[in-house]
Amino acid sequence: MSKNFDNFNCGNCSFPRDLFVSYTKKDCCKNVCVGTRGPTGATGPTGPTGATGPTGPSYGPTGATGVTGATGATGPTGATGPTGPAGEQGAQGLKGDIGPTGPTGATGATGPQGEQGPTGDVGATGATGATGAQGATGATGPSGNTVFNPYNVYVRSNAVGGIGTQSNPLPSLEDALDVVANNGTIELYDGTYPIDTTNIISKNNLTIKGKPNATILLTANVVPFLITGSGNTVEGLTFTSDNPYPVEFIQVGGNNNVIRQNIIYGSVQSGSSDTWVTNRGIVTQNSSTNNWIDDNIFYSLRQAGYLNPNSTGYITHNVVFNTRGWVVDQALFEFSGNSWGSPENAVDIALLSGTTSGVPYDSVSELQQNNSDANVSDQR
Repeated sequence: MSKNFDNFNCGNCSFPRDLFVSYTKKDCCKNVCVGTRGPTGATGPTGPTGATGPTGPSYGPTGATGVTGATGATGPTGATGPTGPAGEQGAQGLKGDIGPTGPTGATGATGPQGEQGPTGDVGATGATGATGAQGATGATGPSGNTVFNPYNVYVRSNAVGGIGTQSNPLPSLEDALDVVANNGTIELYDGTYPIDTTNIISKNNLTIKGKPNATILLTANVVPFLITGSGNTVEGLTFTSDNPYPVEFIQVGGNNNVIRQNIIYGSVQSGSSDTWVTNRGIVTQNSSTNNWIDDNIFYSLRQAGYLNPNSTGYITHNVVFNTRGWVVDQALFEFSGNSWGSPENAVDIALLSGTTSGVPYDSVSELQQNNSDANVSDQR
């Protein structure tokens, strides 16, 4: 009889397969399907152990080799063991080929200099070589101020053949006065300029000036400078004479003229100044107006200046000594900042009879104070 052990029916009942796992088909047919199972009886005593069956083979056939597993990670290197004793030296091998030469090493420091040997004999002088050809002459440079300019005229004492330029000056002041233009300048180089005729300065706005040590030397009984023009300036010159002459060095007849920064002195005269020859520094003509005498030095003269009637102007910052001072003869000049040296003047300022009262001479004390405590002789 054939049964399905997964689920079979033995006539009256059916059982699931798991209840018959210990049974064979025969057991099932004979025992199981008789009725319901009763309770399990008590376990009987263990029977005697049966004889041991023959030993089966030790092992079954070797199975197929499994797939090699992946290599495990390398473990850490163990500590190096102690070095073994050195083996005997082997036989020397054949000599190898010579290797390439290595690079040259750095140069060593220079050793100390040896003693100098004796000087050899001087060799014979070689023959002089031929002179080379002369090079071409260079271009001529521009000439110095050779074009005459009537507004800038130059003078050098005893110059020869000059035309009045800076590099080719005229020899005398007289020549310069002939060619200079109104508003021009005459410049005298240092040196001595003897004067024996009167130089009339009739042009207007002319400047006559001297380099240091340019000296006008009066050598005759004449007035060296007679200014008849207006707006002229005489500056930076030295005036003197070879002998005492009864004349002034500068006579001013025009208006608005300036005489400044000159040195004017006469020849030495002995005895009292009231006996000296009547030479003077400056004389103003009647009615010459608005002239300015400034910053000059006057000494060893009968008078620093004689100011004639109705002339006007300013006398400022001059130094006067060893004279009979300024003589004011009915003129109107403002005095300011003048001073007096040594030897003292007989009188610093003399106000002659007829000279105006009031401004600019009164009060006399103010006139004195404004001019270094001047010795004022008031004869009005």
